[in-house]
Amino acid sequence: MEPLQHLTIKKFHEGLLAKKFRALEVTQAYFTHIKEHDQQIGAYLSTAEASAAREAEAVDLAVAKQENISELAGVPFAIKDCILVKDQPATAASKILEHYVASYDATTIQKLKAEKAVFLGKTNMDEFAMGGSTENSAFKLTHNPHDLTRVPGGSSGGSVAAVAAHLAMAALGSDTGGSIREPAAFCGVTGLKPTYGAVSRSGLMAMTSSLDQIGPIAKTAEDAAIVFKAIAGRDPLDATSADHNYGDDLTNPKLEKIKTLRIGLPEEYFVEGVAPEIIAAVEGAVKKIESLGLKVKKVSLPHTKYALSAYYIIVPAEVSSNLARFDGIRYSRIAGAEAASLTDLYFKQKGAGFGAEVKRRIILGTFVLSSGYYDAYYEKAQRVRTLIKQDFDEAFKEVDVLLTPVTPTTAFKIGEKTDDPLSMYLADIFTIPVNLAGLPGLSMPVKPYPYPHPAGAKKEMPINFQLIGKKWHEADLLGIGQFYERLGE
Repeated sequence: MEPLQHLTIKKFHEGLLAKKFRALEVTQAYFTHIKEHDQQIGAYLSTAEASAAREAEAVDLAVAKQENISELAGVPFAIKDCILVKDQPATAASKILEHYVASYDATTIQKLKAEKAVFLGKTNMDEFAMGGSTENSAFKLTHNPHDLTRVPGGSSGGSVAAVAAHLAMAALGSDTGGSIREPAAFCGVTGLKPTYGAVSRSGLMAMTSSLDQIGPIAKTAEDAAIVFKAIAGRDPLDATSADHNYGDDLTNPKLEKIKTLRIGLPEEYFVEGVAPEIIAAVEGAVKKIESLGLKVKKVSLPHTKYALSAYYIIVPAEVSSNLARFDGIRYSRIAGAEAASLTDLYFKQKGAGFGAEVKRRIILGTFVLSSGYYDAYYEKAQRVRTLIKQDFDEAFKEVDVLLTPVTPTTAFKIGEKTDDPLSMYLADIFTIPVNLAGLPGLSMPVKPYPYPHPAGAKKEMPINFQLIGKKWHEADLLGIGQFYERLGE
């Protein structure tokens, strides 16, 4: 069997059909790797070895019977702990849910189960997806596999670290303002934030309902396309989801079609304050994309500077509404007998159950929605959101895809920004506008997988670039990504 670090979804599928290895053998190899290395990385909050073995055995039986199996059959997945997998813990990395076990599957999980995917376990995250470093988890720290003193990014830090450290072949995360794309950049893997509504949110614990999206995390754009194709589509349980026929373009892009795409470089994303090595690496990626035959030009998104401010009004407002459901009764972490009164129960449940960042956002959100402040803050933020969307609409009259940095810096040190929430928020400055406009965004490494670390060489921190597309044009981003990967180093 090939080493785990060499296995992409495509290679795994081919090897499975050629009977070079069995799905159970690969699943067991992943659990061995998790036991050996996850104590250092801290990617998983819980693992599901027994059920994963049963899932893998079912795939091996299908192969033995020469049944047709999908490309995702037997693929070992890691799942962010705010996405429900029936009979597995679902804590959202919060003390308030530390004993909760999911009673049903999220729609994305149902779809992956229909493909016969294997679920290794649930991954660490910032509590209720609030954060950009995975330092806000109530349970543990997750470390960047490229440098254990640095953060993996967040909030999907555990899922991304699992893929980057070969503790899973692929993963699901959620992205509200960059929570898939930013950690993918910090860890040097590929992450897709789909168009708002492309993937069902049923079974995803809601943080900011108008922004949240589930998306794939994988080693390559090709793998991300395979996963996205499986999880996309209309769901009657999510009124915001929609059907879109992507055809064959996601997993079988045509270079002739890709060459017709025009690439825009937004001047507001290449500014002072972005680390020089980020600018240099992204400009190098632009040159490689130009070598494919695509035309590049500069464009402007003038309201970009207001995105962060608007986002941190809209998000807390929706957080304060969504997290009101954790009332100490239905999702209790304590026995009712421990509380002297209903008020006492609330204080013991919410006061001790929620972490500092969650409390900060609930309080801020309650304030901006309160009488006398709604118009001044929330309504104005929504107007700014409309202006940001209009900027993208105007830019897409000139170009088809935008190319930008993902983050202003590479992964920062653990503890470096924990006392400065605003500094932490700034890490998402290039990803937030995409969510506000409901567009698809792809974060992929400048140096394609496998990330090069020559023996004995000093490890560089990964740098990704971001591709932003028109609504329902994930195929443009993933197509460029797949041809970019084929260029190699």
